[in-house]
Amino acid sequence: MAPTKRSTRSDATITSDTHEQTLAETPQTSLSVAGKMDEVAQGATSVPGRKLPCAAQFPLTAALSFALSGLGSVVMSQVSRGELQSLTRGWGSWQEVAVLTSWRLAELALAWYGKLDCLEAASMNVLAHGPVIFLLSAFYGLSSTSAILALVIDVLSIAVPFYLVLPLSRADGSALRNSNREMLDMPMQILTSLLSTGIYTVTLVLSLRFLLPRILVLYFHGLPTLEPAYSASYMDVLPVTLVFGLAASKFIFAPFATTGKAKEDAKIEEFDPVNASLGQTVEWNFWGYTAKTKVVIRRTIGAALLTGLGTFVGCSYRMHGVEAAGAAAYASVWVASVVLAGVGLGFVGGE
Repeated sequence: MAPTKRSTRSDATITSDTHEQTLAETPQTSLSVAGKMDEVAQGATSVPGRKLPCAAQFPLTAALSFALSGLGSVVMSQVSRGELQSLTRGWGSWQEVAVLTSWRLAELALAWYGKLDCLEAASMNVLAHGPVIFLLSAFYGLSSTSAILALVIDVLSIAVPFYLVLPLSRADGSALRNSNREMLDMPMQILTSLLSTGIYTVTLVLSLRFLLPRILVLYFHGLPTLEPAYSASYMDVLPVTLVFGLAASKFIFAPFATTGKAKEDAKIEEFDPVNASLGQTVEWNFWGYTAKTKVVIRRTIGAALLTGLGTFVGCSYRMHGVEAAGAAAYASVWVASVVLAGVGLGFVGGE
């Protein structure tokens, strides 16, 4: 039987169909490979291996803060030729060293575990350490240049560590708290800052004229002059209070105004005093506020505590001839200022 010849045309058709199928599958294969590569790239950017271990985050922040503070003291001494050092006490006994170090660690811990961003931490530092610098500048002859430099160094010693470490600690890799969500419009920022500035200005000037002179005479020994207190005017203290007003607005108002409704708010609205127990009624009377209101209350209390303790520690342990009662009385002026500012900001951003 003669061998059957295969059709050349049939082979060509099969070869052509196979080639067309291969060409048709090639783009799909390329898209699939590209998709896999994108997934791998996204996975590489979200690998949590770049985050610092939890146990190392705060110690690293504290170490950087102390290092920058020490470096800043050296720079300050060289630039001002020891002007600030001549007006303040050095590191004395081990007890004083322990108190100052513990207080600094407490400030850093409150800022870190309170989940502040670098700008909020900087604002916190202004509120806590600014009153002592103002006292040195207004009554002890510290030059304006040295006062500004001292405040800048103090603020950078906490803001820079937070700026560097927070991206290695947070999932979003940001040193600022979701700036797109929490960024307020510029007119509102200006108005709230001016409101805080006005409250600080009025409180400080009235205190300088009617309260602080007696306190300074009784408890601040070796004070060179009281003239700045008696001659205080609103325009004189405005540059200082503007800084405090900006810091208070950033620390208190920004997180308060950008806080939305929470699930607990519905429970507060549905509260029935007739059917509630005694414990529920007491809790509602003392803490029956919305999540937004609780934010401004917590921030105001935190700012008041930091201002009061920071000013008291700074006056008692860093300045010459200041009694504890005088340090507490001077700190109370600044505590009153920040509390009044918090109340005013709470009314502005109220629901």
